[in-house]
Amino acid sequence: SQSCPCPPKWLFFFCDKYKTGVIDGPACNSLCVTETLYFGKCLSTKPNNQMYLGIWDNLPGVVKCQMEQALHLDFGTELEPRKEIVLFDKPTRGTTVQKFKEMVYSLFKAKLGDQGNLSELVNLILTVADGDKDGQVSLGEAKSAWALLQLNEFLLMVILQDKEHTPKLMGFCGDLYVMESVEYTSLYGISLPWVIELFIPSGFRRSMDQLFTPSWPRKAKIAIGLLEFVEDVFHGPYGNFLMCDTSAKNLGYNDKYDLKMVDMRKIVPETNLKELIKDRHCKSDLDCVYGTDCRTSCDQSTMKCTSEVIQPNLAKACQLLKDYLLRGAPSEIREELEKQLYSCIALKVTANQMEMEHSLILNNLKTLLWKKISYTNDS
Repeated sequence: SQSCPCPPKWLFFFCDKYKTGVIDGPACNSLCVTETLYFGKCLSTKPNNQMYLGIWDNLPGVVKCQMEQALHLDFGTELEPRKEIVLFDKPTRGTTVQKFKEMVYSLFKAKLGDQGNLSELVNLILTVADGDKDGQVSLGEAKSAWALLQLNEFLLMVILQDKEHTPKLMGFCGDLYVMESVEYTSLYGISLPWVIELFIPSGFRRSMDQLFTPSWPRKAKIAIGLLEFVEDVFHGPYGNFLMCDTSAKNLGYNDKYDLKMVDMRKIVPETNLKELIKDRHCKSDLDCVYGTDCRTSCDQSTMKCTSEVIQPNLAKACQLLKDYLLRGAPSEIREELEKQLYSCIALKVTANQMEMEHSLILNNLKTLLWKKISYTNDS
């Protein structure tokens, strides 16, 4: 499934920038000098999607680079490849730490809205940016951090760094970053080369997927993890994030069957998405989609997209879990489980008291699953 070269062509670009002092970060020395960051299997399914299994100082990880074009997003299902390589031109020489903090604060205000605690997040970013932990952020570290902050996944990893279902950030160099490896990189237990994937009808693929899944109690535990992740991104400490590609390939799990996110690039701040999609010209609702499943409606009187996303994260998570959980479900809970999943799928953002209903459905589902698996060794 090699759709990216090994070693990656952009490696020489990064190392040149590092050796000339333009960028810095905890992964730079291992990448360019000691060569103790190794690239293994390419995980990309698209040529513009640079992602590798790697080993860094004997620890397994996933190396990601140049995977999205900051704020210049195509509203089709795919992110556009970058038009040009990142220049690492901000902040400029002579920028004080205070000025850099103001730059980061303004960026967060635009992306996340006017949250009361953005200053805490700015300080958290400065701690992460200080890769060598010497108590100060060098210009090279600041340039790397600024480039990384344009990427949704990196921002989310920092915000949710203490949450169980978010992979840990291991290090970075420029806008290349290394994150914790996940043992199983899809909800389903079989992955095929992307060339073969192209020729398999989706209906047949779904049937095939269902055959290669863990036992039901383990699936229930993974499902609880997804419901907990939905809670993490729903009105978290820095606002609401929207899951705009809720598909099995973006979720994985470890050897204890705890859910881990594999790809969070299409989880975007609600404020940011509203700015991107509002006033977009449209002929029908089909023109008002970001990612694969963040949909708004087309206002026929103005022929512009509205900014309110129709379906909440929880409804999309339940849609994904429906077949996964109902197949092989114990007969004594199957009917109740099916009822709860369909109530969940029917959730709409515009419904009155949506938040209360959201919490109730989420807690009922978690309770039903936990009750059933809490006494089994399999979970």
